[in-house]
Amino acid sequence: MKVLICDATDPKALKTIEDAGIEVVNKPDITPEQLLEEISDYPCMVVRSRTKVTKEVIDAGTSLKAIVRAGVGLDNIDVGYAKEKGVDVLNTPSASTQSVAELTIAYMMALARNLPQMTASMKAGKWEKKSFQGSEVAGKTLGLIGSGRIGGAVAERAIALGMTVVAYDPYVDKLPNASLVTLDKLLVEADYISLHIPHTEETHNILDATAFSKMKDGVRIINCARGGTIDEDALYQAILDGKVAGAALDVYAEEPLVDAKLFSLDQVIGSPHVGAGTGEAKERVGQVAAQKVIDALTG
Repeated sequence: MKVLICDATDPKALKTIEDAGIEVVNKPDITPEQLLEEISDYPCMVVRSRTKVTKEVIDAGTSLKAIVRAGVGLDNIDVGYAKEKGVDVLNTPSASTQSVAELTIAYMMALARNLPQMTASMKAGKWEKKSFQGSEVAGKTLGLIGSGRIGGAVAERAIALGMTVVAYDPYVDKLPNASLVTLDKLLVEADYISLHIPHTEETHNILDATAFSKMKDGVRIINCARGGTIDEDALYQAILDGKVAGAALDVYAEEPLVDAKLFSLDQVIGSPHVGAGTGEAKERVGQVAAQKVIDALTG
């Protein structure tokens, strides 16, 4: 029994796997070409977001029983083809919930009080006390597009801050911390809109020019979910038109970010897909992934 580790994984997780009697081959910088050459030797592989598990990789993995994604999204894995070939695809959906929820709330507060812009002003030696009027989030409406584990965790925190929470999720019947509404109603009512959905054909550019036109003037947008769910050109134009007062983005249609046009706007703040990038989440993700490997190889 052995497993190929294709991306950087918490050392404690690797030890957990080894302690279960499984050989760990740690190659966190393996190239696509090397992966195709070597994968046939392994019944299990662990990936994060860097490694792409394509049809070619799955076909080359003649011994593959399981692909473990140390994280939530499965965009980098051809899940359908893996299932056709009898290969299990496993992920760690709850391990990073708190970290992503906290980043979402942090971004909401940063947008409300212009924190990055004020910091840049101070670093430039300015004292623009009258230029940065913020707003309170208490009393405002947060619209969640998607209300799974992370969306639910964001709702709990937003309610504690005195916000009203509405959510659009066609796959949920009721929510303990939010009112379910139609997408159009959410777009019309929300002061802040936060996305918590995967990128699929159904959700591709769910926020497009038409969606932005329905929103309140001065709405603020947060996306710590998946790129491709916002039409970035439409968002850019909505900011120029004054429809969107600010946007906070952790994910992008193309990653690493290729077109940084949005970041030419002072109203846009962002990060390089670090929603789960905390020490606590990394350790939890690693341990859950390790157990998935052990279960897959030992039954």
